[in-house]
Amino acid sequence: MNILGFESSCDETGLAVVNTEKGLLAHALHSQIAMHREYGGVVPELASRDHIRRVIPLTQQVLDEAGLALDDIDAIAYTAGPGLAGALLVGASVAQAMAWSLNKPSIAIHHLEGHLLSPLLAEPRPEFPFIALLVSGGHTQIMRVDAVGKYELLGETLDDAAGEAFDKTAQLLGLGYPGGPALSRLAEQGDATAIELPRPMLHSKDLDFSFSGLKTAVMTRMRQLEKQGVFDEQKRADLAAATEAAIVDVLAAKAIKALKQTGLRRLVVAGGVGANRHLREQLQQAMTRLRATVYFPPLELCTDNGAMIAFAAALRVQAGLVNLQAPKHYGFAIRPRWDLHSLVAAGNPT
Repeated sequence: MNILGFESSCDETGLAVVNTEKGLLAHALHSQIAMHREYGGVVPELASRDHIRRVIPLTQQVLDEAGLALDDIDAIAYTAGPGLAGALLVGASVAQAMAWSLNKPSIAIHHLEGHLLSPLLAEPRPEFPFIALLVSGGHTQIMRVDAVGKYELLGETLDDAAGEAFDKTAQLLGLGYPGGPALSRLAEQGDATAIELPRPMLHSKDLDFSFSGLKTAVMTRMRQLEKQGVFDEQKRADLAAATEAAIVDVLAAKAIKALKQTGLRRLVVAGGVGANRHLREQLQQAMTRLRATVYFPPLELCTDNGAMIAFAAALRVQAGLVNLQAPKHYGFAIRPRWDLHSLVAAGNPT
């Protein structure tokens, strides 16, 4: 069956078609980075209006690329949450209206479940069970994944997530939006050992995270260097490199600890921060020592995209978690706040 997926939770409009037997047929993405850069961050109202402009042309684009007509679609999936309320409403309302007009079933998908399962789009494909390090935007979590829909939360951030630590530090350093990639580019020119920064909760006995103190430490070091009159471009790059190293060290250490505590030998990394080159390298080296394996989604599927939503829907259908024969209901509720570990392993989440 062919599933059309809509993703509009924040500042990227993503559409995709996934076939339950052939896999990903086509996907398209429009990023709003250029529009929001002027404001230094996402403006929710502008994001919502831009989703409205993009969603229908992108739908036609993916159908054309997949060689399908709208009547060839068997089900329509959409992100129900978490995310920006207005942005979620655009994707959800268009998806439900389209499903109603075609008399096709609709499937509400958790945005983070999409990220969590996206590495299964690549080859080699990880087998269940595995440990998942989910680092996406305001979320940093470690999950045990036993099957589609069967997730156990092992640890999560107590305050700022890793992505927020990247963005807030980038803002302190006067870098543009989005901050994370800009900080990583600057870090390539720096020496991560030149400036010492803390590794919050690195040695805690649990698997939780805390990155809010890291931003404070960066601000303190900046002021010290400025007072000394030595905060030049090289020190700026060094501070970026030190920040990136501190975040990566904590993420890697917690992921390794989760593997050791559970006895599992498969690690999946998902979400935007999963594209970070240093994180990938450090985890690859660690898995070699542990005789374990780490899996990443393709770089183009690390950020928000429609492919992960359509694919998550396909996996839920195949796992018997969605009853496509049930009476169709086209009313819907978005969930701007929605914990992944609260997702039940039965039925449609709406």
